[in-house]
This record gives sequence, C-alpha cells and structure tokens, in this order.
Amino acid sequence: MSCKRQLGDSENVKKIKKRNKREEIAKLSPLIEDEDVKRGVKEAWSQQASYSHGGLELNCYPFPHCIIRNFIQSDSFTENLKRELLELNFHEKSNDLYKFKQSDDLKKRKETHITGLRAAIFGQFRTWMGEVLGVDLEPTVDISCAKYQYTDVLLCHDDELEGRRVAFILYLVPSWEISDGGTLDLFSTDGNFQPDNVVKSLVPSWNTLVLFEVSPTSFHQVAEVLSEDKCRLSLSGWFHGPSLERPPRHIEPPLLRSPHLPRDETLLLEWLNPLYLDAEYQAQVQEEFEDSSEIQLKNFLKEEKFKELNEALRLAENKWTKCGPPNKRCYETALLESSPECVSACWELLRSEAFFLLLSNFTGLRLHYLSPSEEDCEEEVDEAQARETTGSPTEKLASKNTKVPSTPVCVGELRRWTHGGYTLLHDGDASRAEYALDLLLPLGCSDWQPDFGGFTSYVANEEDEELLTVYPEENSLALVYRDKETLKFVKHINHRSSTLPIGDACMQTFFDFSFVYYE
Repeated sequence: MSCKRQLGDSENVKKIKKRNKREEIAKLSPLIEDEDVKRGVKEAWSQQASYSHGGLELNCYPFPHCIIRNFIQSDSFTENLKRELLELNFHEKSNDLYKFKQSDDLKKRKETHITGLRAAIFGQFRTWMGEVLGVDLEPTVDISCAKYQYTDVLLCHDDELEGRRVAFILYLVPSWEISDGGTLDLFSTDGNFQPDNVVKSLVPSWNTLVLFEVSPTSFHQVAEVLSEDKCRLSLSGWFHGPSLERPPRHIEPPLLRSPHLPRDETLLLEWLNPLYLDAEYQAQVQEEFEDSSEIQLKNFLKEEKFKELNEALRLAENKWTKCGPPNKRCYETALLESSPECVSACWELLRSEAFFLLLSNFTGLRLHYLSPSEEDCEEEVDEAQARETTGSPTEKLASKNTKVPSTPVCVGELRRWTHGGYTLLHDGDASRAEYALDLLLPLGCSDWQPDFGGFTSYVANEEDEELLTVYPEENSLALVYRDKETLKFVKHINHRSSTLPIGDACMQTFFDFSFVYYE
C-alpha cells in the first residue's frame, strides 16, 4: 500500500512540475498592487477627474480611459509572449467596419506565456479593475490577438454589446510614430450622443495597456495603418459586467424624397448616349435587368457631356460639406447652389420626368404612370377571363381598379470621395429597409483599382454573405434593385488611393451621383 501511495505522490509532483513549466504567471506592474494608486484611480474615476502616478495615467476626456505603461514587469516575458502570438493562426477579417487579421479566442491556448498573461488578466487585473469601478466583473473575459498592417483599419464604433463593461488593449509594437497611423482615436460626442470629431489620438507603444469603460459615449477607432513595414500587434478584449444605462438611440430624420421634375425628353437627347434611347435596346436592357436585378450601362452620357461634367466637378468654386456622423458615414456632398451650370443640369436630368420613364423602360419598375405594372398586366388577363365567363368584370376586379396609384419619388446626392471616405451599416438601415432602385453614376475614377476601396457592397441583412459589389467605373451607370433584406455600404478608401502623384487627379478623388428611386 505504502508503495502505491508513494507512486501516486510521485505522479502528482510530476503533474505539478509539468503545469508550472507550462504556465508562467505574468508579473504585472507594481502600480496594480499599490493600494494608494488604486484608491487614487478609483476616486478620480468616480469623479470623472484626471489622475497620474508613475507610468499610470487616467483621463476622462472625451470619456474615461486609463493608460498603464510597462504593464508586464519582465521584458523577457513580453518578448516571449510576442513570439508565441506571432506563431498563431490569424484570420482575415473584413467588412464595412474593419479590415485586419485576428486570432481565435485565446481562452484555451496552452502556450506558456499566453497562458501566464491570461491568468494575470483574468485574476489579479480583473479584481483590480472591479475594485476601481466598484462593480462585480464576471470571471469570463474575452481576449484575442490582432495584427494591423498597411491599410488595415477599424472605423468609428462604441463597443457597446450586452455585458461588455471594460475594453482593454495591450500593445506589443515596435517603435511607433504618429505618422505610422494605427492610433487609437477617441471621439467627442454631440447632444444626441453621436460621435463628432477625433479629439485625442493615442499612439501605440511597447508593453502599454489602454483600457476604457464601455458606454454610450465611448466612440473610438483604430486609424488606418500607414506604415508599409510595421505590424501593429495587440492583445485586446473585454471584461463583462452590468452595462451602463443607455439613453434612447438617436434616430436620424430621413432624407427628403421628391417626385420627378416636369422635364421632357429634350434633356435625354441632350445628355445621353443615343444607344440608350433606342426602344429595342431598352427592351434588351430590361430583359437582362429582370434576370439579375442589376446592370451597368457603359458610356452612359455623351462623351462631350461627360468630359464637361468631369472638368466642372474639379473646379475650386464648388462647395462641399462633410457628411457624418462618423459611426455611419464619412464623405462630402455638393452644395448644388454653388455648382456650375452643367452639374445642376445633370442633377435635373436624373430627377426629370423623362428620366423616371426611361428607368421604367430599363427595369420594368413602375416609376412613371405611363409604364405598365405587373398588376396591370394581371388585371388585363383577369378581366379577359371574367368577360369570357360572366360577360363583365368581377366585383373583385372593380375594387382593384379603385386603388390609388402611389407617386414615384427619389432622393439623391452628389458625393465627393477621397482617402478615408466610407459608409457603414447601422441599426437604422435594417429597420428602414424597403424595396428601392439604386443608381450610381461615377465620374473621375478612370483606372481606379479595387484594392483602393470605394466600391459599393450589397449584403444580406444579419449575414456576412456578399451579394454584389459595384466598383467605380468611369461614365458607367449602375442600377441595382434591392429588397427589404438587402443592405449596402461603401468600403473605406485606403491609403493606396493617395500614393500616386497628385497630378494624377483621378487617383486622388472621384465623384458620384447617388440616387434612390421608389415606386
């Protein structure tokens, strides 16, 4: 018996040694163990005040955030942690909001230093954070590793998701300058709790941890990485606990929709490629459109008109206004009252009665009272059948004919796109989604490359599936019919678009007329 007992003790010792070899607990900054520092941070946080001590700095503008330099005491531990992280498998992440590479969740990783840091964050640091905030943080902590390289970005968002209470980021970067991009940008907010402007940019630095409380005003972004040879490596995640109370979400007023302008086909004859005014060709376009719900009509405007328009849009007297807020969009729209005559004329063209009828002929949609609808065709068949059987239309058909037709309307913008422009999906898109015809007419984008961004992506609601991508193409009219389950965004225009010589203006800026038509 004693022999067996000794054997069991020996096995236990081996297991303990094996575990100790596998797990090396990270020793965190002595500031975390300093009771005076903890009391100072707690008091300042509760009073929305500033506090600093050694390598720790708390600032509450534009929202509470804390910086802890030399977060891990041991340089060798930090170097080994970085090595283990870089050996992980990373997955390309890309959608409307971000583009970067991310590891799987690190909760179950067995590497020595990853395990050691995880134990310190889930244990000692979680306890410290809970005491500072005065809340019980849950044992479960989300943590993963991210690599941001050239043109990678994470656009404006607030991190709010059920249960998230504190966000943290530990940087493991080489020597980093603000010119390298990749800063953690913090936004101020307006009276509607919407992000306004970047008011503070935190430059990543080696072995520095940044944390902030997730709240209705914690809007931030990772600015695009501009360095072509540096990797912005970081560990990030969230502590979970009771969420802060959130005010009602601000609902933007919808853009004003307008019926067509009373303009005849003279505008079409003046502006459009004659090919698209041919009735037989219009029928071909409609057949193709009805098969796929989208089409691109190349060389849509007459060459001389397109050239005149393109040149006019680059004139200095044009006035543009920035369109936000940055958690939804970032581009410029034209103030049409300041635009040259040909720009205003093109705007009138796209809103004209003749153009509404032309779109009906292209798509089969009822965007003009002269265009037959599917219901009209069905009623004609039904009436014929009713006459054959009863000699007169049925009461049901009579009631159908009393239906008042809706008035087709449209809403449009003339947009200017430069480096940093984008649109994002947001909750309001899904709740307001409806059947609509999108029109895009890009200008000044010759030789625009897909990896610049700036393309319009159509996706299924609440799914990652991309349904269609429309790339900017010079003088090519894009028409896309979308249903209530389809959303769209414009992909962030990255630094590649601005690396060519300024003289090559088409690589710096492009424009588009963006309209939406409703039956």
